[in-house]
Amino acid sequence: MATSKILVIDDSRVIRKTVRDMLPEGDFEVIEAKDGLEGINFVEKEHPALIMLDFILPKLSGWDVFQQIQAHPEFQKIPLVLMSGKKEEVTSKISEPFEFFEFIEKPFDRVVLAEAIRVAMTKARKARPRVAELPSAVVVPTESQVNNDDLSELQAQLTRAHERMAELQTSTDTEIQALRSQLAAAESAQHAQIQQLMASFQAFEQTKNTEHQATVEKVIQLETEVDTLKKQLGQLVVLIKKRLT
Repeated sequence: MATSKILVIDDSRVIRKTVRDMLPEGDFEVIEAKDGLEGINFVEKEHPALIMLDFILPKLSGWDVFQQIQAHPEFQKIPLVLMSGKKEEVTSKISEPFEFFEFIEKPFDRVVLAEAIRVAMTKARKARPRVAELPSAVVVPTESQVNNDDLSELQAQLTRAHERMAELQTSTDTEIQALRSQLAAAESAQHAQIQQLMASFQAFEQTKNTEHQATVEKVIQLETEVDTLKKQLGQLVVLIKKRLT
């Protein structure tokens, strides 16, 4: 199947790159337009599966691009996400609720973008009343039919991206829990080792104290025996001297 195309129309290179980086990896091509005129030309030429449109643009405003898109039943079927730094810029031209497109306010994150694309796809499928034909100044290409397979594939890719994010979150939570369990087990083992070491040290100290006490008692006993021998030796010397005289 042909690669699906996502058209990002914004005069800010930073925003275009940010959107490109936030989109989930998949079988589609990101096309960038730096102004409204280039954007509407890409819509007519490339027949994208999704349009992300800034509301304030040079050469041809986002409001003008929006009107030209809505003027063609073929282009109406393309999921549309309007972007603006101020929501009132959009609501001053288009009243809420936004029934057939989705709006996100800058700046936004990956989760907000993914949800906006999902909602935009749902809204693009809604039946709507017939609209006025595009002015003759704009030529409608004969091959402007949006590829429904491309839309389905892009939506499937976004769904898989959501599922992958959930899997990563679950995996991260599981790994954190496992690490906490390992840390608790390590701390418990370390505590047990410290307790065992302390018990061994105390037993060693007790043994040493016992041995020391026994040694002291033995020394005292030996000293007593030596004193007794000295007295006996002295008495024997006195007796010998008496007999010799």
